[in-house]
Amino acid sequence: MFENLISYFDHIPSSHRALILAGGISFFWLLEYAMPLVSFRYNKWKHAGINLLFTFTTIVVNFGFALWIVKLSDWTIANQIGVLQWFPMGNWGQLIVGLLLLDLVGAYFVHWVEHKVKVMWKFHMVHHADTMVDTTTANRHHPGESVFRALFTLLGVLVCGAPMWLVMIYQSLSVVSSQFNHANIRLPQWLDTLISYVIVSPNMHKVHHHMSRPQTDSNYGNIFAIWDRVFGTFNSTSVSQVQYGLDVLDNQRDGDLGYQIKAPFDSNIKTDY
Repeated sequence: MFENLISYFDHIPSSHRALILAGGISFFWLLEYAMPLVSFRYNKWKHAGINLLFTFTTIVVNFGFALWIVKLSDWTIANQIGVLQWFPMGNWGQLIVGLLLLDLVGAYFVHWVEHKVKVMWKFHMVHHADTMVDTTTANRHHPGESVFRALFTLLGVLVCGAPMWLVMIYQSLSVVSSQFNHANIRLPQWLDTLISYVIVSPNMHKVHHHMSRPQTDSNYGNIFAIWDRVFGTFNSTSVSQVQYGLDVLDNQRDGDLGYQIKAPFDSNIKTDY
């Protein structure tokens, strides 16, 4: 059974990957109607427009790096490079350790760096600019940030020595997890808290989208909640206190594509990062 799963993800068609992306957005989009966290007074389709445009640019950037990821994965295995190659373990061991490492390097670490390196932060600001965070916000990344994240994915593959089936499982889980923790949904508090001990829950990640620090500089995780707790970046601010947007941007222009595209290069936008 597990071998069949490995075989599937080792050769997963691009159409199936697109279906995972579209299916996740559709599922959480509908769930937002049924159990919203915040009752936004907005045109949901209009709001989604700019986020879906950025989703498209993310797909284009990732497609451009896809061949490099495949080649690097094959190279690490052929040359026995990476943690999974140095410490042989069964498929289940590779899955668990590999997902943890890929999430650490390809999600948590790059996210933390984006908040510490000014040139990277200015691209990442576009993600934080959304004042109505919902499931479509998950893939709202400036093309420049998408490049940074693709490069860290390559680093994760190198550190891990990850076979392609593991990379594809990781990327699929990463997409769905991000759509889940950005979704404008209200879970029972006890359930959200319980989930946040294992994976990043909606309330946990919403704290990261607060408009100012220290909340903005916390809860960097995407799939696993462990990294924020291990590295001391976990913040338990109540989601009721969260205000979306960013204190260094014109939050009235979060849906202005031109403003968002040019934001990283706008010298009038001041930031001390």
